[in-house]
Amino acid sequence: MRLTWTAFTELLRCTLLGHLRNRLALVLAVAFIPIWIAVARLCTSDQVVRIRLDALSTSVSAPASQVGQVASALGAVTMVAGFITFSETFQSRQMDRRLLLAGYPRLPMLLAKLAAVALTAAALALYTTILLWISLPVRHAGPLVVALAGAGLAYGGIGLLLGSLVRGELEGFFLIVMLSLVDTGLQNPVFNTLMDVTGVSALPLYGVNQLALSSALTPHIPWSHGLLSLTWSAATGALALLVLHTHRPSRSPGSRRTGVRAG
Repeated sequence: MRLTWTAFTELLRCTLLGHLRNRLALVLAVAFIPIWIAVARLCTSDQVVRIRLDALSTSVSAPASQVGQVASALGAVTMVAGFITFSETFQSRQMDRRLLLAGYPRLPMLLAKLAAVALTAAALALYTTILLWISLPVRHAGPLVVALAGAGLAYGGIGLLLGSLVRGELEGFFLIVMLSLVDTGLQNPVFNTLMDVTGVSALPLYGVNQLALSSALTPHIPWSHGLLSLTWSAATGALALLVLHTHRPSRSPGSRRTGVRAG
């Protein structure tokens, strides 16, 4: 048990340090999110629109600029969280193999990565909520933080899974960006006012989008919809655990030759 806890804390520390050393990820987190919110505010009119919220089983009216800012904030958090997690997971694969060969247990390794995803999502959610609080009158800040954190968890889990599976870094970035754009585009009530596209409720952002819009723009808080993102996060985390568990790291050809010569 002590070895497991030591491995977990050490791997968590290394993963978080990897995030901090990723300068592009830090720039995206600090600059991209406020820029994306500002773009939504400047490019969307203040005309009042009526949008359908399934979480409340009714339609609500709100300025299009406010709706667009909340939807854009969700999109920015998903893209940044997915990019950060994928980048660190992909770049640390060789080190992870060495740790497994050295006898590190597999479960603490993935749990440390999942904990890093959760901490990253929480930090991004808090930062984004502050930005939205400055930009528009947020009704309920606490539930909005939960919704944004749920979006980060969902796409952080997707980034973790892709980082364990894809062979090329560009492939992973492309998949994250395309999935995020499709998801946020279909969930944005400014573009999809009726929210009646078939299958939209099965997408990762459906639940947190409903919670975020309801919390920011109405007096109601549909907590149950916020739990839907945990399903996505749990599923992607479980798949990443399965990939890590079934992977059998092999020594490099150079190390095998060295072992043969030594023998």
